[in-house]
This record gives sequence, structure tokens and C-alpha cells, in this order.
Amino acid sequence: MGAGHDHGAGDLGAPDHRRRLAVAFGITATILAAQAVGAVLTGSLALLTDTAHMLTDAIGLAVALVAASLALCPATKHRTWGFRRVEVLAALAQAALLLAVGAYAAVEGVRRLLEPPEVPSSELLVFGIVGLVGNLVAIAVLASGRRANLNLRAAFLEVVNDALGSVGVIVAAVVIATTGYQRADAIAGLLIAVLIVPRAFRLLREATAVLMEFTPEGLDLDDVRRHILSLDHVEDVHDLHASTVATGLPTISAHVVVDDACFRDGHALEIVERVRTCVAHHFPVSVEHSTFQLETAALRDREAHGHA
Repeated sequence: MGAGHDHGAGDLGAPDHRRRLAVAFGITATILAAQAVGAVLTGSLALLTDTAHMLTDAIGLAVALVAASLALCPATKHRTWGFRRVEVLAALAQAALLLAVGAYAAVEGVRRLLEPPEVPSSELLVFGIVGLVGNLVAIAVLASGRRANLNLRAAFLEVVNDALGSVGVIVAAVVIATTGYQRADAIAGLLIAVLIVPRAFRLLREATAVLMEFTPEGLDLDDVRRHILSLDHVEDVHDLHASTVATGLPTISAHVVVDDACFRDGHALEIVERVRTCVAHHFPVSVEHSTFQLETAALRDREAHGHA
């Protein structure tokens, strides 16, 4: 006997989230254009790195905006989850771009430490302030929705790191203006790279965990198994699997072996409902999309021998 439990698809494509992403993208694209001009005019590594970082973030926000729109597409018989997992692919692409930018900044920063070029501090300061102000506005736009899904969280972290990069540019400009220490620009570029790489690895780890269908973080399957086994008439649990389709959509499935009598006296449906309730409400991770197959010990043994 099989049973499924399905709830709403979540809010990845909610209009409010899309508006936030659209505004943040517009701000980021504007800052990107201004900083690109500044990087060419000043020759600053810190500003160039921050601009490259801003470029990846602008691309990431654009992809996130597209992902939020695609998430509204309904599920079909060919795509039973619709496009819910697009957000994960978008986060994976952003992580790859950030790692490339971080590697470039590290290599170029070391080179410029050895041979520091002249960087005009006043122009650098102006473009750093422009970048910081724009990023602070984007942070304000995205802040309240950052926990909604992986894409919005990624977008928020991107603008936060962009703001920190702009702070690095401003500090470098002030140091150069007051002390003439030109290596401050290369050091700021390296610090921006240090900000980029850990975040990229974190996004990469989270996206990979979803794509590899790892057990949702915080859900202990041994604990789940013990609780199901503690229910009356349950003899065994096997083929227990749990994964995440997209942010806020964990799933779980299992074969539950029950007394033969349960299929005759009506207990089978009651057990299914109790198991559903258990995984939906008892554990730190609420799993409301669940599928459980009830079977007898004889059927389990036949399946086991068939796979041997």
C-alpha cells in the first residue's frame, strides 16, 4: 500500500520576492557600470576586483530573477516538481563565478604587491563611496526576505559582500591619500578575494547537497526510524530516504512493515496517517511531503531475496 502527502510548492516565485530581486538587480547593474568606469580610470586592483565581483553578483541576481519567474511555471507530467530546483542550479553557477573571481584577485594581488602601480586616491574614494551607498540600498531591499529561499539568501549575501568590498576600496583610498602607501590597493584587492572565496564554497556546498539528494540538514534519520518503529503494529522500516527538492521542500519516503492483520482490520490507513503526522510535526525539520509504502513481512522478505 502506498501513500503520499503533498503540500504547497512554496514561495520562490512570490511577486514580492521578484520585485525585491528586480530592484536589487537594477541597483547592482547601475553600480557595476559606475565602478567599471572607475576601474578603468584609476587602474585600481581593489576597484577592479570589486567590479568583477559586482559583475558576478549582477549575473547572479539576473539568474535569480529568472529562477523566481520560472518557479511560477506549474508542474506537469514531464516535470512533476515544475522548475523548483532552478534556484539550486542558479546558486551553483554563482558559486563557480565567485571562485573564478577570487582566484583572479588572489593572483593579481600578489603580483601588484611586488610591483605596485600608482593609483589616484581621490577618484578611488569617490567610486568606493558610490559603491557602498548603492550596496547599502540593495541590502535594505533584500534584508527582510533573505531567509525565504536559497536564491534570496545568496543574493543578500552577495550585496553584503559587495558592501564590504566597497569599504575595502574606501579604506585603501584613504590610506593611499594619507600615507602614499600604494600597496594598500593590492592588499584591499586580496581582502576582497578573501571575502569572496568562503562564501562561494558555502553556496557550492549547499547547492551540491541538494543536487546529490543528501539528507536535509537537521533531520536525523536514525531518530526518524526509531519513532516509526515505536508505533503500534510497526515491525520494521527499510528503504528510508530523505532529500530536499528546493528550499523549504524536504521529502521523505520509506517502506513500513506492519502486522498482516492491519490489512484486514483497517489499521493500515491509521498507521499511514500516524507516520505522516510524526514526520511532519515531531522533528526539527518538518517534512510535509511524505510517501510511505506499507507492506507485510512476507513481501519484504520476497523483495530482499529478489535483490540479493
